[in-house]
Amino acid sequence: QVQLVESGGGLVQAGGSLRLSCSASGRTFSSVCMAWFRQAPGKARDFVAAISWSGRSTYYADSVKGRFTISRDNAKNTVYLQMNSLKPDDTAVYYCASNRRQFFSGSSYKSPDEYVYWGQGTQVTVSS
Repeated sequence: QVQLVESGGGLVQAGGSLRLSCSASGRTFSSVCMAWFRQAPGKARDFVAAISWSGRSTYYADSVKGRFTISRDNAKNTVYLQMNSLKPDDTAVYYCASNRRQFFSGSSYKSPDEYVYWGQGTQVTVSS
């Protein structure tokens, strides 16, 4: 069993930055892939970024590429999402997720169905 707890959300002006953290319990953290998704009111849960177990492979949605950076510290059982140049369209609840594998298969990282464990979410609000 893995428990995920997100933190770092808040209110920020457009153009600002935030860093989200996701702390994981469980001994298997360093051997599984992690990801961030987000969900705005009335919309589906969308893929944001993903990272392999070692951190060597990272993946991003086109909408955040060049602005967001996903990273992980396996010694601290934590994955991060550094968000720069934030836009009002980035406003959403951000969720951390993990699967049970070291690597993704094809573009499976984009699908919520790939992930087994989810955090409770943290709100990010970007004002214009």
